[in-house]
Amino acid sequence: MLVQGGLVIDTAPEVVVRPETDVLISDGRIVAVGPGLSADGASVIDARGRIVLPGFVDTHRHVWQTALRGIGTAGDLGFYFDKVMQARGTRYRPSDVAASNLVGALECLDGGITTVQDYSHVQGSASFAEAAVDALDRSGIRAVFGFGPSPLVGGPVDGSALRRVAALASDRITVAVASTGPAYAPFEVVEADWALAAELGLSIVTHIDRSHLTETPIALLASANLLRPDTLYVHCNNLSDAELKLIAESGASVSIAPAVESRLEMGAPVAARLKSLGVPVSLGIDTVTSAAGDIFSAMREILALGHNSFTAAEVLQLATVAGAHALNLPDIGSLAIGNQADLILLRATDLNLAGGLQDPVATVVTSAHPGNVETVLVGGTVVKRNGRLTTTPVPEALAALATSTTH
Repeated sequence: MLVQGGLVIDTAPEVVVRPETDVLISDGRIVAVGPGLSADGASVIDARGRIVLPGFVDTHRHVWQTALRGIGTAGDLGFYFDKVMQARGTRYRPSDVAASNLVGALECLDGGITTVQDYSHVQGSASFAEAAVDALDRSGIRAVFGFGPSPLVGGPVDGSALRRVAALASDRITVAVASTGPAYAPFEVVEADWALAAELGLSIVTHIDRSHLTETPIALLASANLLRPDTLYVHCNNLSDAELKLIAESGASVSIAPAVESRLEMGAPVAARLKSLGVPVSLGIDTVTSAAGDIFSAMREILALGHNSFTAAEVLQLATVAGAHALNLPDIGSLAIGNQADLILLRATDLNLAGGLQDPVATVVTSAHPGNVETVLVGGTVVKRNGRLTTTPVPEALAALATSTTH
């Protein structure tokens, strides 16, 4: 496949703009990037008048909450636990998880998110996880499925169920341990989860902050020799600089969700502190119960911190190559030769992007939205073409979600 004649934005090692450039794809991977490429017999995507860039990477999202869109905006984090996790989450069945995960994954793809870290803390049994993973797979998205219990339970990850789920891993779907972590669970639970992850060779993702259990959760992990480079810590708004430095020294990453963190009053924005302390940081949506589900909105939240915090180019990296690093997926997030052909095409001719080619990077970050996303590829497979998703019938997916919401 040849993506021909687009304005290409690459993200690594630095953000660069390459007008009238082609991207050649073979066996699902990028094999060449440059002007005037030829490929006899290859299918061609005409990218003239389009901005071509790597697919976005959402490093923290509770995809199962798609059916609960908007219900968490009326209160803080306590309200979220009460109205979302307790009142609704405890009523979910595997079929509800499947319906939400399919529509949620399709929403991601529609907006140019080609990889999502699905933190699925609604797991009543392995059947919930199997339903979730099957839906992710049917959507065509690339995903890191985080399997874990509800924080309302606070118990360890079910090892038997996790082993069943890990067996479902594929080229596009990998599995991680979604631990309740030291902020919400007794430390013996944390130790059990970390040991299970080590046994199965899985990465860890966990919500982390100061809590009633500990003021210094990272130091607590360090004291037990549990700091790992393949751990993704989520939020971190109220951690001290000393705690954040421990994360940086361990080689781990932090995922932030600025809109949700603000709406749920989780603490001051932490992005600028993370950057100044050398902590690798990436972007997550977190939950559509309290914020928009597109990465463009999240990028603008970061840019609004001020011109001394992040440039537009740095924000774009947070949403692409930094997310790849956070999820331990080195072959996505940029258009490097050999990488997975996860890329998106935006219509630069749309009204809201008009005049934007003077600084296309800033234009993407400040002005683009999901409606501009015309074409999406995951591993070289077209999952959105000419503005329409192609992997599964959207009306049927929406109907199943509507039925689920009546339960």
